[in-house]
Amino acid sequence: MWSKAAVIVAAVCIAAVLPLTACQGGYGGQQADTQSQEAVQREAEAGDEISEAPPPDPVSLVITCVGDVMVHKSQIASQYDSRTDTYDYSNNFAYAKKYIESSDLAICNLETTFGGKPYTGYPVFSAPDELAAALKAAGFDIAVTSNNHVMDRGKAGLARTIEVLRASGLSVTGSREDPGQARYALADVKGVKVAVVAYTYASSSPTGDLLVNGSAVSEGAADLINYFRYDHMDEDLKKIEGTVAEAREAGADVVVMYYHWGDEFHLKSNEAQRRIAEKTVNEVGADIIFASHTHTPQEVGFITNNKTGLLVPVFYSMGNFISNQRVETLDAMNSKYTEIGVIASVALEYDIEGKKVTGMTAGAIPTWVDKYRSGGRDVYAVIPLDEDFEANESLTVSGHLNRARKAREDAYGILGID
Repeated sequence: MWSKAAVIVAAVCIAAVLPLTACQGGYGGQQADTQSQEAVQREAEAGDEISEAPPPDPVSLVITCVGDVMVHKSQIASQYDSRTDTYDYSNNFAYAKKYIESSDLAICNLETTFGGKPYTGYPVFSAPDELAAALKAAGFDIAVTSNNHVMDRGKAGLARTIEVLRASGLSVTGSREDPGQARYALADVKGVKVAVVAYTYASSSPTGDLLVNGSAVSEGAADLINYFRYDHMDEDLKKIEGTVAEAREAGADVVVMYYHWGDEFHLKSNEAQRRIAEKTVNEVGADIIFASHTHTPQEVGFITNNKTGLLVPVFYSMGNFISNQRVETLDAMNSKYTEIGVIASVALEYDIEGKKVTGMTAGAIPTWVDKYRSGGRDVYAVIPLDEDFEANESLTVSGHLNRARKAREDAYGILGID
């Protein structure tokens, strides 16, 4: 299924155990020879009984991640059913679902809140609760909530967002309802414990207040958000390192880091992103890095872990998974690339006995958000740009096949993998 893959590394350890044999000589005569042979046989049988079992095979895991799940005003109207006074977002993810649900752990970034009515889009987001159920039905397991819109509906909206996600069966990372709760999500996947740690960029006011999306956040609310500040990076990386250490102490075998960072609408990572990524691998100790915020895809990078020698994949930005940001609606640099997202996938091998990752393979399937009018309303569909995308029924209806072809070409050029 993941045919467009970049192989990072595959380290396979093979232990060969050679049997030790002992030769015993007889004292002469048939009886001695018989006894000797019987003794050898007994020792051989005893040796079989106490010989160590071969080490278990490594556990294979596939971790999938996507970028920003956004809900603009037009997306609220498009999913409303006036007959039932309800919303349904399931059609948005129908084509991408097979890739999400086939993974062992799937993560998304929720770039809105569930702050309740009135439902609003940009600049203060609050989406219908039904979106959470649609994300769960699509196969997602963990929702990231640490981003620059986490406080759009204040502290109460933050808490309600977490409640709605959990009620839909999704775990949450990046924010918490209470300071006593963990700053990470921990999932048991095939007997391997995977921690997902998520942090968003923020800033400080001249008076020292925390600013999220330019708005001051109270000290009590700030403690509920996982954040870092570019101008306090070394200090805040120590806090992130502490969170990862707590996750390891809680039993995490694998640590996935999700960052909300970078310059909006830029197609390449900046120096700060690359510096943070390097420190996250070799100081913080993350095994995988996913990221978003720029609303456009960025390159996939690989950083050598100096302790293990393995290459750690870094998806600098996976772009928008779904939004209304597109060339027709956005007056911004690189606006056409806001229609492109990435389903990122990392397949890893974990040695249960040795308690270590022994190999990884990273891959990505670009996606494109198709939008067209039908029945008097907008229709949105996330289209995986895989080998079969030209036969996608949504593109047939919309007539946007050529746009999707160009998006696929652009995506692979930006990602830097084939």
